[in-house]
Amino acid sequence: MTSPYPAAPKARRTVKQILLSYFYWTYPRGSFHYDIMVSLILLFIFLTPQIKGWSYGDKPSPMGGPLHPIQVIGNDGQGVIVTVQASDMSLDLHTTAPDAVVKKALRKAIEPVTGDAVVVDHWETTTDAQGNSVWKVWAHR
Repeated sequence: MTSPYPAAPKARRTVKQILLSYFYWTYPRGSFHYDIMVSLILLFIFLTPQIKGWSYGDKPSPMGGPLHPIQVIGNDGQGVIVTVQASDMSLDLHTTAPDAVVKKALRKAIEPVTGDAVVVDHWETTTDAQGNSVWKVWAHR
């Protein structure tokens, strides 16, 4: 059965209502407004690195990285054992620096392999199969 009255026109939504619906992501997938929101997000992702003055703070390391490969010898069940060539360290192999300084330098040296969330437990100096001096580091997360 049809109504004898004409259909009431839809009320126009205010800009505030539209922006709130964008914020709460209320539009169904594939709708015009959904496509607008996705397009705005993609524009933000791809255009903000090009804007001068907009910095995410990512910069390449000034050191460039170690000259020799860092070896992960194994996992002793509680952490990792890593060897670092003595020539790649900022400390002398036979240093008399305090333990805190040595730990900090070793942590920075093994960071490319272990990440920054690692704690150096202990270390020793030794030589590898080729006769090079190395630091053997035990670390855990």
